[in-house]
Amino acid sequence: MSADQHPSFMHSVKRMYDFAVSRTDLPPGIAELLGECRTVYQVRFQVKIQGEYQVFKGWRATHSEHRLPAKGGIRFATAVNQDEVEALAALMTFKCAVVNVPFGGSKGGLCLDPRDYSREDLDSITRHFALELEKKGYLSPALNVPAPDMGTGQREMALMADVYRTLHPEDIDAAACITGKPPEMGGIDGRTEATGRGVQYAMQEFFRHAEDVNAANLPPGLDGKRVVVQGLGNVGYHAAKFLEEEDGCLILGIIERDGGLWSDKGLNVESVFAYLQENGGVKGYPDAEYVADGTSLLEADCDILVPAALESQIHEGNAEKINANLIVEAANGPVTAEADEILRKRGKIIIPDMYANAGGVTVSYFEWTKNLAHMRFGKMGRRFLQSRADSAIDALKQALGDKFPEKMREGFVKEADELNLVRSGLEDTMCEAYQEIREIWHSRDDVPDLRTAAYILAIGRVGHYYTEYAL
Repeated sequence: MSADQHPSFMHSVKRMYDFAVSRTDLPPGIAELLGECRTVYQVRFQVKIQGEYQVFKGWRATHSEHRLPAKGGIRFATAVNQDEVEALAALMTFKCAVVNVPFGGSKGGLCLDPRDYSREDLDSITRHFALELEKKGYLSPALNVPAPDMGTGQREMALMADVYRTLHPEDIDAAACITGKPPEMGGIDGRTEATGRGVQYAMQEFFRHAEDVNAANLPPGLDGKRVVVQGLGNVGYHAAKFLEEEDGCLILGIIERDGGLWSDKGLNVESVFAYLQENGGVKGYPDAEYVADGTSLLEADCDILVPAALESQIHEGNAEKINANLIVEAANGPVTAEADEILRKRGKIIIPDMYANAGGVTVSYFEWTKNLAHMRFGKMGRRFLQSRADSAIDALKQALGDKFPEKMREGFVKEADELNLVRSGLEDTMCEAYQEIREIWHSRDDVPDLRTAAYILAIGRVGHYYTEYAL
């Protein structure tokens, strides 16, 4: 079975949800409610491209509004459809709940390939789509806050924010209508790297727990671990870069749309990324073996597999051939429900997407609160913290004399700038969430894996609202 013959992404999300919700005491009616999206908006609009009108089709789905605003990315891709958008919106609800970020779940998509359009035409398309979303309340700092996803980035978010601000000049919180903006337009340092950084923090926290590492039949520590990464987009690039440069991982394989690269000595992620950006693919990269059938590297002999590309890449047809003992879902839904069951029976450990992929929405929350506060993080406290650090250093110097190490001084006076604060907050969020997930995993005999535990944690938080407080 090939990757395009498996059941739909929504099928997988529903099946995984049903498996988990059957292990909770959620009332049947509420369980049914959380199994479907509350609203789906489909829109068609026309844009004049090079003298001719083209019609574009898009969606915005809201799964839950138990907390407002509802939050979720917007992707531009040819494979976008309503089924996918609804599945991603549901996953977003549970993702926010797992890391305890106070958002509901939403998702949007526009059916097009951004590479087919000039920058000016894509800007026009983006602005038109933003206008259609705003008309129905799907672009609003209080109700629905989009973010970047596949095929979109800071530029598209800035254009959408400009549309909202133009329509609502009286709204002093207009910048909070969308996240993932450039820093000069109210964005936040660290948002671009956030999802990849969150993947790294998730893996670091996993390896702090010897019991979990033993369950994956892996030796302790990330240093020296052999890793294969699928997808060197924003998420995969940052995750692979940080794992290589900061944790000592060996990136043996990288899979892209035009094939894969392999090196027993390890690939230089920065070098591969630069080649990919310049050439549009990895074929021809000089310092590695090129593999035409890139997806075959999903089955390569490695310790950790990081699928960071599309949904349903590990499916019923290749799950039996996966060699990695630990699979970290950096993408949304890279493992189908059928493959999930096969891998679980084979003793493979999966760090699930709703947790591993949550770095982006966590830092989006930081950006949203920064926009509402109208103040840069660290603005008020930086000088005070530096002064306190200087006082501590002076006291230590008096006690130690010339023996006080200069490198230790650098650590003391490290600025509490926005990027460091964002990284600190993200790391704390990822660590705390993993500990809550693993507590459920290890304390209950009917919870076989981290994914089910994550769903149970999320369902409990969202379900509590609907059973106790909803009208």
